Amino acid sequence: MDMQRRTFLGLAGAVGAGGLVKGLFGVGLGPTEAYAHTARPIRGKITTSVCPFCSVGCGLLISAAGGKVVGLSGDPDHPINEASLCSKGAAVSQIANSDQRATKVLYRAPGASEWEEKDWDWALPRIAQRMKKTRDATFQQRDASGRTMNRTLSVASLGGSAMDNEECYLLSKAARAMGMVYLEHHARL
Repeated sequence: MDMQRRTFLGLAGAVGAGGLVKGLFGVGLGPTEAYAHTARPIRGKITTSVCPFCSVGCGLLISAAGGKVVGLSGDPDHPINEASLCSKGAAVSQIANSDQRATKVLYRAPGASEWEEKDWDWALPRIAQRMKKTRDATFQQRDASGRTMNRTLSVASLGGSAMDNEECYLLSKAARAMGMVYLEHHARL
């Protein structure tokens, strides 16, 4: 083997730096294992769910008692996370138990400065009417060249990471049937 001085010094420096990192800082250069949070649910009725934070879709076991989440862990039978949870997934009970969580429909009339509480029977038909009105007012059948478009650029659809494939499929089909072009999803890896 013909080794040049430069090659030898480079290899010696790399080996020395590796030994220094391991010796001084205790950093191992070999493969490591990560141990995620795997606490077991404590008491109450146990329900399975899916973590809402990212698009991975980790399975959860949620224990509820008295209208509150009292325990949370990763689902050991779930094929994605096999009982482990990241820090965000392990803290998902804070969403359900937060005193700042919105539990009612809040409506602020145009020009008003205060929010009013409304019920769902009032809100859902109003949302549907406004969506249809906006869609009809901005619907574009043809472009300037006469090509068929059948779209609206004024209404969009935003999905969520807690939705499964079937729900995402139905939401996208409904959005496209209304002529929506902008379909998005809030999940990030």
